[in-house]
Amino acid sequence: MPAAETTAETTSAPTTPTQTQTPAQAPTALTPRRTQLLLAVAIAVAAFNLRPAVAALGPMLDQVRGTLHMSAAVAGVLTALPSLCFALLGLLAPALARRIGPAATVCAGTGAIALGLAARALAPNSALFLLLSALALAGIAVCNVLMPVLVKRYFPDRVGPVTGLYSMSLALGTSTAAAVAVPLTSALGGNWRVGLGVWSLTAVAALVLWLAQLAVNRRTEARASASAAAAVSAGSDASAAPAAAAVPAALRITRSRTAWALAVFFGLQATAAYATMGWLPQIFQDAGMSAAESGVLLAVTMAVGAPLAFLIPSYAARRPDQGAIVIALSAAGLAAYAGLAFAPAAAPWVWAILAGLANCAFPLTLTMIGLRARSSEGVTRLSAFTQGVGYLISVPGPILIGVLYQREHGWYGPLAFLAVLMAAQAFVGRRAARPRQIEDEV
Repeated sequence: MPAAETTAETTSAPTTPTQTQTPAQAPTALTPRRTQLLLAVAIAVAAFNLRPAVAALGPMLDQVRGTLHMSAAVAGVLTALPSLCFALLGLLAPALARRIGPAATVCAGTGAIALGLAARALAPNSALFLLLSALALAGIAVCNVLMPVLVKRYFPDRVGPVTGLYSMSLALGTSTAAAVAVPLTSALGGNWRVGLGVWSLTAVAALVLWLAQLAVNRRTEARASASAAAAVSAGSDASAAPAAAAVPAALRITRSRTAWALAVFFGLQATAAYATMGWLPQIFQDAGMSAAESGVLLAVTMAVGAPLAFLIPSYAARRPDQGAIVIALSAAGLAAYAGLAFAPAAAPWVWAILAGLANCAFPLTLTMIGLRARSSEGVTRLSAFTQGVGYLISVPGPILIGVLYQREHGWYGPLAFLAVLMAAQAFVGRRAARPRQIEDEV
């Protein structure tokens, strides 16, 4: 972040009521190394908790339905709930962040995850289970949006590595929950309530870290605010305040072509990811493989993303244009779909690995969100817009794939549909990868 921008944002904070957290820009330079290390650990632990609410439920959905007498229609709503919550509730994150600050909002979101996961394990009926699942997903939605904001604000010169840490932890949380949900439930007595509720413990651990981080932030921001107020009263750079305040106030995210490109890119990659997680085992089983083999191959697909989720953001952040990475990941996806369509049993591990590579478009998108805006306020709005619109775009994709599969009783049509979406993802992703900032476009 340029020094002039940091100064302008810091001095403008006391006079701008809509940017209550702008003084937090100052800790970028003032935050001790231990405080930044605590924040990095808190981000990683929070990221680990952003998918078990969904990933751990899938393998035990039949047990949940049987106990709660959940109809197929309600189960369908439950499977669509994550995308809907991520889209709609994530749009509220910027308003909350401006009112109480991004760190406090993430802390509150982590608390909602812990409470929702613990309470839904005790739900006596389907309606309450849905409601408490929505509470946990609301906390996840808020954290989804604000994690890139915290990275941009506190690690402006290390956006790539810290985004990689966050993405890798998220991938590990997803794969761990999917892999151990059933064995862990069996080890704890076989009761799905215990098996689902235990994931609230990792969320509680994240909440403790964020409460500690929030206490540190309060002290740091108080010192920064006092220093900024003293500078303003002394007349230093007072004229910079209106200019700095004017940028976020005039920011209309829907006027940015880059923001729209990022949103569509995010939506298409989410469609591919959810389709892979939901349908890849069925593709392999229809090719003659056992359920156990197909489960292992899905785990391979998910595991591929963990190390690459750390490496890709660091590499992408060092490049002004990320178009080559977009094309490479899209090519991997197209190759995976071709192999799954014409010879799924010939090289299943290759197709699983290629599908995992294609799913690495997610950490790439998070990195580009941090790179396509100059200010933390810009990143906040861009992140909310990209993920809100993107998750809405992703909702119908897996459903349409299921409809095509049911109609054709085969995978040529569904995989051709995914290939078309992947080609569109490459095209729009190339546009989002250009070295532009949304503040220049709006």
